[in-house]
Amino acid sequence: MGNYTLVIAEKPDAAERIASALAEGKPKRKLFSKIPYFELERAGRKVVVVPASGHLYTVTQQMGGRNFYPVFTFKWAPRYEVERGAGRTKAIIHLIEKLGKDSDELVNAADYDVEGSLIGYIILKHTCHGREKEAKRMKFSTLTPRELNHAYQNLMPRLDFEMAEAGQTRHEVDWLYGVNLSRALILSALKHSKKYVTLSVGRVQGPTLRLVVERERDIRSFVPTPYWEIKASAQIGEKEYELKFEREKISRQREAEEIAEKCSGKTGKIVGVEEKEFRRPPPEPFDLGTLQREAYRFFGYTPRRALDIAERLYLEALISYPRTSSQKLPPTIDYRNVLEGLAENPAYEKLARKLLSAKELRPREGKREDPAHPAVYPTGKKPERDLTGDEAKIYDLVAKRFMAAFGAPSLRLSTKVTVNCADYRFFLYGRRMVEEGWTVFYKPYLEAEEVLLPPLKVGEEVMLRKVEGLLHHTEPPPRYNPASLLRAMEENNLGTKATRAEIIETLYERGYIREERMVATDLGFAVVNSLGRYCPSIVSVELTRMLEEKMERIEQSLERRGSVLREAVQELKPILAQLKRVEEALGVELSEAIRAEMLRRRIIGPCPQCGTGRLIILRSRRTGKRFIGCTNFFTGKCNKALPLPQKGSVTPTEKTCKTCNWPIIVYKTAGRRPFQFCINPECPSKAERTRS
Repeated sequence: MGNYTLVIAEKPDAAERIASALAEGKPKRKLFSKIPYFELERAGRKVVVVPASGHLYTVTQQMGGRNFYPVFTFKWAPRYEVERGAGRTKAIIHLIEKLGKDSDELVNAADYDVEGSLIGYIILKHTCHGREKEAKRMKFSTLTPRELNHAYQNLMPRLDFEMAEAGQTRHEVDWLYGVNLSRALILSALKHSKKYVTLSVGRVQGPTLRLVVERERDIRSFVPTPYWEIKASAQIGEKEYELKFEREKISRQREAEEIAEKCSGKTGKIVGVEEKEFRRPPPEPFDLGTLQREAYRFFGYTPRRALDIAERLYLEALISYPRTSSQKLPPTIDYRNVLEGLAENPAYEKLARKLLSAKELRPREGKREDPAHPAVYPTGKKPERDLTGDEAKIYDLVAKRFMAAFGAPSLRLSTKVTVNCADYRFFLYGRRMVEEGWTVFYKPYLEAEEVLLPPLKVGEEVMLRKVEGLLHHTEPPPRYNPASLLRAMEENNLGTKATRAEIIETLYERGYIREERMVATDLGFAVVNSLGRYCPSIVSVELTRMLEEKMERIEQSLERRGSVLREAVQELKPILAQLKRVEEALGVELSEAIRAEMLRRRIIGPCPQCGTGRLIILRSRRTGKRFIGCTNFFTGKCNKALPLPQKGSVTPTEKTCKTCNWPIIVYKTAGRRPFQFCINPECPSKAERTRS
């Protein structure tokens, strides 16, 4: 056994930063089957830093094929043996095995969370042949040299076995639920239709889909109720201001007409002027969920996309570890050091210097804590390259949120003017900023529209220029979007901060939901309805919440992996037996929904040529090429045909072109952003673009 320390990082970028931080000089970069690793000297001792590639091992069944269930025996196996496209992990495992044999000290330096703890633990147990009990642990929240050196100098004497056990249990329980329930759906549909379609459901995916389906059911069953809103405007000086009526809704048309008739063009009298000051505290620092929601709100980024960007910034040591549930910024991160770094950036210099001039820096913090990491914050390190547009936006959001947390409360003055006209009351609202406080640090990420009013006194007369009753209808509850569904998952304790974004993406990929404002498809309804009928616990929030609580108890050494796995199997056995009994009926329901969803994906829109047919995506029997054709072609009534790109994916949008009113589709190829275009080859907008 050699006399050196083997440090296992989670990813190649992290390995390089760890090696550069720990080395007394410049680390040596070496290659093994195109896998980079690093050698360095530190305090007269050799250190080798090697990267994993996330999880190198995964849960799989002990034996047999994929066309049966239930299956309750499993093992951890190298990903390259189980998954397509994971061949690179074979060389990494061989490299770590080779380096591990010759090392006398092992350190897990994967990200400090449940997944990182599990990654290191499984590698040390399987690749390093049972040396997990002698290994040490690095704990850090940023990849800055300062923090990495501190973490290495203060190694934890043992692995965080509790976190690793919780992660292992979660993967195993998720596998038991996922593989068995998904196979039940797939095989039921396959036996009925003789066609294989990828379906999936799991202990988190099921309840999450149910949230969307129940919301869709509420929307579809909603019956709008008419009501009237009184809209009024007043002339004050040379400006016109909008007034609010004392009641938001008027239930009878005649009453609304009477109010308008009595007040329109009449003079009202000011009977009250009330001013209030509101102090608004600065926002809490970002946890992952809040960062994802703000990224969706301001940039339209899905939770998955926002997390991917944040992780790139973390790997470049520009922000702290993003997978955190904390809203705390402990003094140990050295506020002044971070602000001094931000002050070196011209974009933040003025704001950072303003905070640095304060005698004391004390951030506002939220209630949520994470024992592993603080809230997301910028490290203050200068970027080593030009950030992409997406990266620059997320970095700017994180940097400004961090600075805003140290700002003073903002002070706003709200004015409420009460106007009496014909014994009806109308209200005029004004608002203006008195002290900006923290808002100067968070611009443009806030909404603070000001309405400035002239000086007004009780007794003054106001001319109500126009008062009218407008007909409205009550609206159904709003559909979920990726950000609001993420919040609902958090509130119901569905999944973890690391998995929620991926689960939402899976719902889209399976065809259970569609569109940004989430619409549950027939297939999504069929999955929830079928499981709700035959095994309701699988789509219940309660079961998943209970299992998440057990995982947390494992982290606290209050529960053991074995007992949780036994309970999961006992819960699954009667469910799977029931699904076996109803396999035929389940297959019929799913197959019908699959056919409907497949047809929907092909329908482009109404045919603008014949007016009665529908344009759908077809394939030529002679050439195999896809094109758009009219359904009336098969009856000889319409011969409309339009070309399509032969590579990439084409998706209907149910939208029409603003210029020619023809259908719009989305086209996407690998590695490129999707874009929408009108299918009309003679659309005037295309001719205009060509000329320009």
